[in-house]
Amino acid sequence: MATKKEALRIIVAITGASGSIYGIRLLEELGKAGIETHLILSDWAKQTIEIETTYSVADVVALAAQTHGLNNMGASVASGSFLHNGMIVAPCSMKTLAAIALGLESNLIIRAAGVTMKEERKLLLLPRETPLTAIHLENMLKLSRLGVAIMPPIPALYNKPKDLEAVYRHTVARVLDHFQIENQLTTRWKGEL
Repeated sequence: MATKKEALRIIVAITGASGSIYGIRLLEELGKAGIETHLILSDWAKQTIEIETTYSVADVVALAAQTHGLNNMGASVASGSFLHNGMIVAPCSMKTLAAIALGLESNLIIRAAGVTMKEERKLLLLPRETPLTAIHLENMLKLSRLGVAIMPPIPALYNKPKDLEAVYRHTVARVLDHFQIENQLTTRWKGEL
């Protein structure tokens, strides 16, 4: 697993889907791990952060090493020559997921995701929607077949979460695991009944 000493750089995008706390908690944990984060916020993400959390947009921006404007198609993260270890979209709206699946690079989140895929770097999406339509499922299947990790933030209950923070920590732990970033955020299953 990656440790604090290894220089990692990860792009984090937060869209307007419900669940902006997942992106916020990821930024916090990546920062604690010494990982350089590049943040992209959608316009609706800014609204959702204010509605769903106690954070301000300025608080969230302060968690990232660098923030890029949604419409700044000249940003470093829009280029394949920008070296990074992957991208996480948390949460990922179905609109963003569909645009990524179709290659509609109309804003920086979608462009950075497309670049991440073409450069064969890790791309992980936390889609937030229920129930899922056949269109949603087909888009997710298409991206999964292209190597994109689809990780709906579904809580694990075997660890008997005491509150929502425990639920958030478990999901963030699973995301960090995917990127081989060591963490102690959750109780791990030991195969005991």
